[in-house]
Amino acid sequence: MTTFKNPALKQLTDQQVRFAPPARRLDQLHRAERLLAEIDPARLYPYQFICFRLTEYRPSSYPDLLIGGEDLKHDLCLFISQLSRSLPAVPVETVDEPVMTLEQMSRRLKVSTKTINRWRRRGLIGVPVVFKGRRQVGFLPSLVDPFLETNQDRVERGGRFSQLSDDEKEDILRRAKRLSRVGGTLTDVSRRIARRLRRSQETVRYTIKNYDRANPGQALFPSATGALDLDAKQTIYSSYRRGIPVDTLAKRFRRTRTSMYRVINEVRAKHLLAQPLDYIYHASFDDPTMERAILALMPDLEAYEDKRRSLRAPKDVPPELASLYEVPLLNKEQEQHLFRKMNYLKYKASQLRRRLRKDDETNDLVDPAKVRIQDLNRIEELQKQANEIKDQLINANMRLVVSIAKRHSGQAENFFELLSDGNMSLIRAVEKFDFGRGFKFSTYASWAIMKNFARSIPEEQHRRERYVTGHDELFDVSPDQRTDEQDLLASAEQASKRVNRLLEYLDPREQQIIRMRAGLDDNARPMTLEEIGQRMGITKERVRQLNVRIMNKLRTIAREQHMDLP
Repeated sequence: MTTFKNPALKQLTDQQVRFAPPARRLDQLHRAERLLAEIDPARLYPYQFICFRLTEYRPSSYPDLLIGGEDLKHDLCLFISQLSRSLPAVPVETVDEPVMTLEQMSRRLKVSTKTINRWRRRGLIGVPVVFKGRRQVGFLPSLVDPFLETNQDRVERGGRFSQLSDDEKEDILRRAKRLSRVGGTLTDVSRRIARRLRRSQETVRYTIKNYDRANPGQALFPSATGALDLDAKQTIYSSYRRGIPVDTLAKRFRRTRTSMYRVINEVRAKHLLAQPLDYIYHASFDDPTMERAILALMPDLEAYEDKRRSLRAPKDVPPELASLYEVPLLNKEQEQHLFRKMNYLKYKASQLRRRLRKDDETNDLVDPAKVRIQDLNRIEELQKQANEIKDQLINANMRLVVSIAKRHSGQAENFFELLSDGNMSLIRAVEKFDFGRGFKFSTYASWAIMKNFARSIPEEQHRRERYVTGHDELFDVSPDQRTDEQDLLASAEQASKRVNRLLEYLDPREQQIIRMRAGLDDNARPMTLEEIGQRMGITKERVRQLNVRIMNKLRTIAREQHMDLP
């Protein structure tokens, strides 16, 4: 009820608030109260007639304007409210009539002060006064009586609902104690009790609130208006991600659904800001006319898909690598298009992420209340699309890693470890390749993979030479790190919390892989790469690649968050 339904009446109200003297405004309040009592909701009223009744002045503006009775009652209540609030506070001693305070009005009418304030929005006039050195709302009989005469039914009903005997109050509190133990907000409990006892919900709620104020140590609904700490916010977000309903979280933390969603969006936004989002910039990203071409389908897509369907792995290829030969190679034009599209999607996501930051130098959020869920959804969708293109580029170049690994396999004992190392180099190369220079990606990726092999192979050989047999004395001087059962349990619990916090930075697919691989779910055993691949519909080799990438990601996050990765 805070917005006028008719602009003409809003304009009239603004004029009187700004220009009419206080004595004139007080007279207009009397007139507005009398007019409000006469309004028939089914009739139409000329604006000039309304203005004359309120101000004794008949304007020439809006000669043909007719206002419906229902809208007029609504706007007259706003007229009364704004005019009364605009009056200067005067000492009670200077007022010609006896003045009642809000508490005195509450006792006289046998309703709560909240009910009195609600009636003020329906036309009950209160004026500012100074009482005992304090500015507060005062009620004059000349302004109150017209409202009471016009709203007799409402006043009688309010008084009847508020007249509770001591036994009735005890009954309400007894029921509230029982219901508060099983969960539920004050509003929910008040509604249920009011329906059961055929009482006003506000009366029941007021009774409970009065008890809680008088007995803070035994309050049924302790105040929970303070700020939530970071751990509580993280718990709310983690619980929501695990599928716990918002209603359940609101009851557990004694907050509203709206506050729960605000916390969830705040933590979700912080996670989005914490995730690395590097991209290779290109001048075409700032040209709006290029967006359609950048986001278009890959060139020769139909021919590429036909070739994919017809591909078969050679017979001499090991089963673990057979899936690599089912993805066609990309030509230069297709590569350029996919790299530009992937980086453009990251660029768009980065632009949106800046809206969530107070400062580009930090990951601090703007006001969490201003974080829009549409922006969060859009950022996640852009990142998802970019990752899908990244996977496509990686899969199309996996055979390149195999061919280079074969040439270096004589220097390493385990070909598949070497292959895994090469795959990590390939992933980094996809992320760092500058497509704008016009080179083929295979040239850049080959150089990156071979450079990595030149460093990693000697390190692997040195590591194996250090730990050959014959150095048992190393074990003899090692201290005994065993501990008792309670220490182990405490350490395990702390490790579990750290792992769960880290997993929140992963997307659902990555979380699923880590949980299955490590057996993190209740009563679950660690699954093999092959079992995970069968569960997710991908190859064992692909699972291994993803697992390596995810673990590196977790280690990076753990370093940034100053956490130990168990």
